[in-house]
Amino acid sequence: MIYPIPYMPKGKEKFKEGKERFKTKHSVFDEFTNRTIFKLITEGHFKGLESPINIGKESNVFSALTEENNRVIVKIYRLETCDFNIMYSYIKDDPRYSNLKNKKRKVIFAWTQREYRNLMNAREAQVSVPIPITFSNNVLVLEFVGKSSVIAPKLKDSVPKNKKLFFDKIIDNMRKLYKSGIVHADLSAFNILNFNETPVFIDMSQATLLRHPRAEEFLARDVRNICTFFNKIGLKVNEESAMKKIKSNKN
Repeated sequence: MIYPIPYMPKGKEKFKEGKERFKTKHSVFDEFTNRTIFKLITEGHFKGLESPINIGKESNVFSALTEENNRVIVKIYRLETCDFNIMYSYIKDDPRYSNLKNKKRKVIFAWTQREYRNLMNAREAQVSVPIPITFSNNVLVLEFVGKSSVIAPKLKDSVPKNKKLFFDKIIDNMRKLYKSGIVHADLSAFNILNFNETPVFIDMSQATLLRHPRAEEFLARDVRNICTFFNKIGLKVNEESAMKKIKSNKN
């Protein structure tokens, strides 16, 4: 079911009426988030939210339709329940956010912007990630990766037909990301989509610059997670070998 933006003729009262009707459709969100979603809709980024793809403690993820009936993803970070202390532990050592104060909403807004920026940097490095479209406050809009209305499955739910080829593609994407100066920092079979037998990295908000004091630790954890998963599904892989490939300068 789609929750469309109501038609709003000119005039403050009509605008207010449309906004109130919108709020009743989206009562699951807090007032501030309602206003942010409404702003993005009135700017033309999408015309309404569809059914949720994922409802979590940190964020809610919806598909949405544009005026051209193309689908996008709308990721909404929860202002009340997300653990901003964990967010702050990642972001406080990011030189891009050196002046960020430890205030909940500011951290969440910076976290949203950070995911957008990380996606942009990854795309520039030709890493397979969703295209970032826009963001505002705690809401991020990005490319829908899937077929028709069906989102691509996560790797944990869709074992690739050619495990070795898929693994090699993941390592190559990690190499490109590393070469661009970033590590994912939370990579696992939960954060990779299997789209037509091609890996797509998602959840890039925690992706960290190599200048971060824990970047190498995060990279080692990412490699361990990926190698553990593929070893479990029957492909023999080695963490040391994978790490060497990631850190190689091969184009």
